Amino acid sequence: MASPMSLRSYKSMGPESQTQSSGGSMKNLNIQYVVQLTEVGEGLMAKMYRLNQILDHPDSINHVYSEAFWKAGVVPNFPKICTLVARRFPEHTGKLNLERVDKLAFDTLMDGAEGFLQNLEPWVQLLLDLMAFREQAVRLLLDISSTVITLLPHQNSFILHAFMDLFCSFVRVNLFAEKIPGKMMLQLYNLLHGILRNDRDCDFYHRPIHPYNGCDSLGYDDVSLLATVLPDVPVTNESIWPMEEGSNTKVQALLIALKNCRLVQFIDSYDPPVKGLQEDLNFVSPRIGEVLEAVGPVIFLSADTRKLRNEGFLSPYHPRYPDILTNSAHPMRAQDLASVTSYREWVLLGYLVCPDELLRVTSIDIALVVLKENLVLTLFRDEYILLHEEYQRYVLPRILESKKIAKAGRTKQKEADLDYSVAKQVEKMISEVHEQAFLCCDAIHHERRILLKQEIGRMVLFFTDQPSLLAPNIQMVFSALALAQSEVIWYFQHIGIMSSKSRVSNHVLPVEIDPTDPTIGFLLDGMDHLCCLVRKYIPAVRCYALSYLSSCAGRIRFLLGTPGMVALDLDASLKGNLQKIVQHLEKIPKPQGENISAITCDLTDFRKDWLSVLMTVTSSRSSINIRHLEKATVSTGKEGLLVEGNAAYNWSRCVDEIELQLVKHGSLKKLYFYHQHLTSPPARVPAMIRSSGLIRVRGGKAYNWVFSKWKLNTMFGPEGRPQHCCAWLGVASSFPECASHIVPEEVTKVGRDAVLYVESLIESIMGGLEGLINILDSEGGFGSLEMQLLPEQAAIYLNTSSRHSNLSSKSPRGLPGMPGQESYPENNSSVKMLEAAMQRLTNLCSVLNDMEPICVLNHVFVLREYMRECILGNFRRRLLSVLKTDNDLQRPSVLESLVRRQMSIIHLAEQHVSMDLTQGIREVLLAEVFAGPISSLHLFEKPANLNTGLATETICNWYLDHIVKDVSGAGVLYVPAHNCFRSTRPTGGYFAESVTDMKELQAFVHLFGSYGVDRLERMIKEHIAALLNCIGTSLRSNRDALEAMAGTLNSGDRIEADAYIKQIVDLDTVVEFCIQAGHALAFYRLISEAAGDVLKEDAPLIYSLLEGIVQHLPKEVPEKKDISRMKEVANGVGVGVANDHDSQFVRSIMEDVGVANDASWNWLPYLLSAFMSSSIWSTTAFNVDTGGFNNNIHCLARCINAVIAGNEYVRMEKENQVANGHVDETLESQMQNSLTAEASTKATLLLFVKMSTGLILDCWHETNRSDLAPQLIFMDQLCEISPYLPRSALEDCIPYSIIRSLYSQYYGSSPAIPLALRNMSPRSSPGVSLMHGSPALRQVRGEMAQSSGPGRDNSYDAESGSAQLNDKRYRNLRGSGPLEYTSSRKVKFSEGSASGSTGPSPLPRFAVSRSGPISYK
Repeated sequence: MASPMSLRSYKSMGPESQTQSSGGSMKNLNIQYVVQLTEVGEGLMAKMYRLNQILDHPDSINHVYSEAFWKAGVVPNFPKICTLVARRFPEHTGKLNLERVDKLAFDTLMDGAEGFLQNLEPWVQLLLDLMAFREQAVRLLLDISSTVITLLPHQNSFILHAFMDLFCSFVRVNLFAEKIPGKMMLQLYNLLHGILRNDRDCDFYHRPIHPYNGCDSLGYDDVSLLATVLPDVPVTNESIWPMEEGSNTKVQALLIALKNCRLVQFIDSYDPPVKGLQEDLNFVSPRIGEVLEAVGPVIFLSADTRKLRNEGFLSPYHPRYPDILTNSAHPMRAQDLASVTSYREWVLLGYLVCPDELLRVTSIDIALVVLKENLVLTLFRDEYILLHEEYQRYVLPRILESKKIAKAGRTKQKEADLDYSVAKQVEKMISEVHEQAFLCCDAIHHERRILLKQEIGRMVLFFTDQPSLLAPNIQMVFSALALAQSEVIWYFQHIGIMSSKSRVSNHVLPVEIDPTDPTIGFLLDGMDHLCCLVRKYIPAVRCYALSYLSSCAGRIRFLLGTPGMVALDLDASLKGNLQKIVQHLEKIPKPQGENISAITCDLTDFRKDWLSVLMTVTSSRSSINIRHLEKATVSTGKEGLLVEGNAAYNWSRCVDEIELQLVKHGSLKKLYFYHQHLTSPPARVPAMIRSSGLIRVRGGKAYNWVFSKWKLNTMFGPEGRPQHCCAWLGVASSFPECASHIVPEEVTKVGRDAVLYVESLIESIMGGLEGLINILDSEGGFGSLEMQLLPEQAAIYLNTSSRHSNLSSKSPRGLPGMPGQESYPENNSSVKMLEAAMQRLTNLCSVLNDMEPICVLNHVFVLREYMRECILGNFRRRLLSVLKTDNDLQRPSVLESLVRRQMSIIHLAEQHVSMDLTQGIREVLLAEVFAGPISSLHLFEKPANLNTGLATETICNWYLDHIVKDVSGAGVLYVPAHNCFRSTRPTGGYFAESVTDMKELQAFVHLFGSYGVDRLERMIKEHIAALLNCIGTSLRSNRDALEAMAGTLNSGDRIEADAYIKQIVDLDTVVEFCIQAGHALAFYRLISEAAGDVLKEDAPLIYSLLEGIVQHLPKEVPEKKDISRMKEVANGVGVGVANDHDSQFVRSIMEDVGVANDASWNWLPYLLSAFMSSSIWSTTAFNVDTGGFNNNIHCLARCINAVIAGNEYVRMEKENQVANGHVDETLESQMQNSLTAEASTKATLLLFVKMSTGLILDCWHETNRSDLAPQLIFMDQLCEISPYLPRSALEDCIPYSIIRSLYSQYYGSSPAIPLALRNMSPRSSPGVSLMHGSPALRQVRGEMAQSSGPGRDNSYDAESGSAQLNDKRYRNLRGSGPLEYTSSRKVKFSEGSASGSTGPSPLPRFAVSRSGPISYK
């Protein structure tokens, strides 16, 4: 705590030292001293407020202190001793026997007396400051009251306001002093001082004190007492102070006696403070009564809302004459209405401390109007006392006493009868007004707030449209701002106040005030707009004021030259001041041209000189007073000199002090002391009070806690306006002005609180903005608009309504479920809700966009940026939240619709803001889907510190785990017939077909784009690469067995070949790995097709460009990097290389990972052919509905085709490298290498087919025929999907009539019944027929390679083209089976069958259809 403010400067600025002579020895008043003393009172209250906070708001009257009071460190923590000395005040502490009260505490007090004394010293010094302030204020008030001739508002408003401000400050300081434990502190300080000074009391307790801090004057009570005791001695301040040698010892002795116990008497005389104030201010009471009577008409006008509205006191145009745009009917009333808040405070405080003035006839109505509107009397900031309790406790007894005196004198004089009647009316008024105020004060102020809401709204619209009329009506604008300011502050001062209804009732109730009143929001918003208009047009107001002052100079000079003024005998000082005023006005620059805003003019000297004139002519000691000036100038028929001067004074403030006036009338900085209500009630508040949500308890006092409810209602309530919340932000910039520099720590605290307040309020507003967006984004919002009837459903509803209709019903409107019924007025509540939410969202966005930056100390808050971050942050959170449902991942199509719905809401808001939110959406989507550079498009490496999108990672991991890997064991299978995946049970929260449908995958591509596709591709690559490594491991570990197996197959020793096949380790496991690889390839192909469809739809030019380029890319081995990248891009979107999609993908994996680098991969076809001996075929069954097998083994064919093709390409690329490590880059060699790679792939696949069919037929016997049909269909599917194998490749090994018969049997039987071959005789065994019909399998691999010449290649190309052409046709147009045969194909089949079989045809043995085997003509 800083040291108390010294009053030593009072001597230098006292009346004696700053007087101005006006002809002789007369002394005039210095108004500056009055203002400074008022500021001293504000500083003292700031200190007491701080002390009250430190001590946790003690109840010094009832001696109730909290635990925090004793731990504050101001008074010793000895409750018994401290409470006793306070209760027994002013009894001396030496007579209290404190040792008997608490011996241990007293001993501790004596041991630590030095520290306790230091803690108390600054606060006891505050008591001395209060005493000195009382002496100076009382003296000055008496001086003004006795010397100023008139204190009427229309004649001497400046001195009147200074006088009443000092008066109110003096009253508040002493009323506030009751809230601090002054008795306890003084008693303890004197006790500790005696302990340290051998029982000697402190100087200001029982010893004469020297003038404290230069206070060399006495109070008027002391002077009067001395004059009474010593009538023969001239007693004045000059004759007593300073004490010099040789002074009157008798006076000094008596003065010392008076000074003894000075501070004790001061505190005791103000216990209670109202009685002390009534005694001290008794001598100024008549002047206070005159002032209150003078301001009564303005108070009556401000309370009459009907008159204010009808007469247009707050309208820029006359309500009865709309053609008159400027309101020139009430220029002075507008200025008076700006001060009506001060007038009400004067009435409340004046009649409280000057109760005798209530006995005036007109005072009853004035007091009734003001008392009926208020329940509390604000002392300082948020400290208050209960108004009506104080009046009933201290005013009513004085009125009863006056009534008793008047009653006793009624028989003697007639005036007593009137006094008695008035006293009786006052008694009745005070007794009844409390209950009236409790019941109707909120209604009165609510009506006034509605009036101000309407008038300020009209002002904003009018002055926005007609800004040139703002300057002439600036005083009216200030009045409207002042009234609105008063109403807003009154609202927060009174809401939640606990008070009894009447004088006799002890039941305390909260005041019934709506904590969610929407008019407060309108006032805040209107004040903010009005202040912005004034600030915008300050140059225009300044220009108008300068023009007025220029014209006023001529009028004042004319008045000074009138005969009446010439006849007055003005002294030189007054005449000089008047001439200075004219000179000041004539020196004012003329506003010309376009540089009006650059004009600077300081009129401080003009205002000082005019105040000097006023102080001279209003002084009773002056020879020329205000009445003389009025008589000398009013006779001209124009405004008098004083009227012109006062008007010039007011307009001069619009030149260089307009910002100060705007702050005075429009600032809501006092709301800082209610900003804590943003938080919830403390835990120590009783549960009943805390649950009510109306009050907040602080140190035993109830304060309103309404901001959170008010903001919630403003944002979402039925009468709320979201933009009203933003008006609170403009208030925060003025919060630091609430800090008092007398208390240094308060400056830091208030600044920090203001910043936190803005941050919390912005957070709340942004939360409301998110709430509005989420309301629209909910299923009851825009989601309800997506629920539309299908045509079939509408037809059903219409048919139902027509069946239920009868002749009496004219329309089916009342029937439930009718299409369009939701559009009827009685059913459009949801539509109204949507409209309201949309309107509030757009209004809020518009207001946030137009708001100026909020500056609080060195912090700048730009609301537009907060709004942008809020909208985009909410979009990001919404995107991540809808990724998953309660069960599992959200379906991509649903996710896309939700994201598009959110984007449509953001686009709606974007139309009302001046920023590109669409670009922000793109940035958010890019940030969430970015998973690193696209491998086929971007050449840069991913930085180590680059974050990837969480959304992409989440959904890609889900697809990889639940569809590709099937970690949940849901039985996910690829369905070739429908080109999707299915599962036997839900994988996660969905069945596989609901998330792998082409529409779902297209939605995935729409959402996550090429980054999502590339991330999923890389994940699948890693998965397949791991599986290929497992295949490579199996090849290396089983190389010997495979080499031996190849030899036995070539030699035709089937028995030995079976033995070597059985030596292959983990054959079934490798089969599962290959099935998984094929499964992953099938899923990647679906993703590529979906990406291609999206690209073709959204970017058809790029799609057609890729499609055209791919057809002309050269086939080279090895490929150039650019060509390889181009193929990867095309392969990623399924363009041009659809038939070779899987092999291209696997080839890129092998090249990237380095698979197939050793010679063991040469034995790959033998390992793959060994799969025909796996036990997996025993559980394999073909399903005609899916076009695949029950255990997903059809994916094995896709894997075999892709792995063999990729392996052959990688092998040929290595073999074609030159010995020195360089690659032959000639075009002819590259083309030849490409043809060689294709031929090698064809040869390897043919080798696999022949070896596999041989193993299939060799393994078949009478007791195990169930595996044959799935294996044959598997081989047929391999030839169907492989671009390297023609149909004739399988026909060379197996007559195709047998395969067709198998399909006929499957498609003719129930799909649920697995196919079982009938028993046949050994003589007609299909195996024998097939073995005789199949070509020899003894050719080695090299012979096969040599046999594939150019002619074979050309024929293969033709067949391949045919197969490629039929590939899509077979998938899309198949009706009864997987094949469609032409006449040429039929002939070829029949020929192969006739030439390959010896004996009866095996077809009847396989045929189970009713029509039997198909015969060809």
